[in-house]
Amino acid sequence: MTLKRRNKLWLGGLWVALGLYVIPAWAHLPIPPKKGEFGRKELRHPAPSFTLTDQNGKLFHFKAASGRLVLVNFIYTSCPDVCPLFTANLASIQRTLEGDKQSNYTILSIATDPVRDTPAKLKEYADAFKADFRSWHFLTGSPKDLVRVWRAFGVSVQDFGNGQVQHTNLTTIIDRHGFRRVDYYGDRWREKEVLKDLRRLAGEK
Repeated sequence: MTLKRRNKLWLGGLWVALGLYVIPAWAHLPIPPKKGEFGRKELRHPAPSFTLTDQNGKLFHFKAASGRLVLVNFIYTSCPDVCPLFTANLASIQRTLEGDKQSNYTILSIATDPVRDTPAKLKEYADAFKADFRSWHFLTGSPKDLVRVWRAFGVSVQDFGNGQVQHTNLTTIIDRHGFRRVDYYGDRWREKEVLKDLRRLAGEK
């Protein structure tokens, strides 16, 4: 066997080994954003209205033009990395808004794993972050219903069937008139940035 051939085999084995050890560690592999969907993006696009099931197993009817500011994100409860980070950040935002005596807002966390994320599982997950259910709802539904909502928000979801779910990391603000106004893609947005946008939109007539 030539030295060149031996090196190729060694490198091939190295990549296989890295794949076996690295891939399971990244149970949540974010889907790359589309062109122009990096970081913070302002827009004015009609948001969808829909019906899903909340953490108490009750139907939740969402009307986009609700007269309230709505903060929406997408998660799954067994995610080991960015979803808990997003949820912790939203919990902090909720505490700040409550501390500011702000009540004209809603937070929606929409499941991307309908098979495993039952209402009971979502409630257990939400309780761990001390979510206030008066203004924060954790939503799931049938795969068919959720696919419709994902598509309406431009969210792509892939379930690998072994507890690994890949989905677009989108957090978005819907204004009181039912328009999506600010999208945050990825995991680099900060609480103060979202709070600044919420306060600005709250001041609009």
